[in-house]
Amino acid sequence: MATTLLRKTVLTAAGIAATAGGIAGPAIAAHAAPTEKTTAAVADRKGHGERELDVRYEAQPNFYFCGPAAARNALSVQGKNIDVHAMAKEMGTTEAGTNSINDITPVLNKETGASNAYKSVEISTPKADDKQTDILRTDVVKTVDAGRAVVANIAGTATDTDGTTHSFEGGHYISVIGYRDDGHTVTIADSANPNTATYRMSIDNLADWIATRGYSTS
Repeated sequence: MATTLLRKTVLTAAGIAATAGGIAGPAIAAHAAPTEKTTAAVADRKGHGERELDVRYEAQPNFYFCGPAAARNALSVQGKNIDVHAMAKEMGTTEAGTNSINDITPVLNKETGASNAYKSVEISTPKADDKQTDILRTDVVKTVDAGRAVVANIAGTATDTDGTTHSFEGGHYISVIGYRDDGHTVTIADSANPNTATYRMSIDNLADWIATRGYSTS
């Protein structure tokens, strides 16, 4: 069943492990073991069609804080250090998750200090078409070049550039903190597991991962 960006999103236990599967609608979440906080720095490079921002990474403390954690990691590239519990309170996050990207965008604007710094963009179709993918690529490049990270609501399974699969059948939130090859490859900060804190993915795979949901971008 197709979902929209208004659907609730939670982290499933299956999301911690790489499993096969396609894009699926939200499911009842199983409890995933809380992960320890960790920090990873990503070098800031600009030129030759690439840039990566310095993220002060922190893993989510429980299975349903992926939305607040993704927003917190995204804001860290602006030098902000906001407690993830404060983020969750602002977004109305419960054990059922964070309702949609529309609950995250206003918080990003508030903490960035500009009412129009971020907007929500929906990819409503089951699979992203070329136009939607091109818009996403442009949005990622524009946002990262402005010194900000994109926050995306994803669902299902996607494969990174190393061939590793990342599966979140019940939905999940991630931060996009960099790009290379003029935005055809992106760098993702994922709060689900500090052992895979960051990885790269093609913009095509990311667009299909976001499909039926949405993302916050400048």
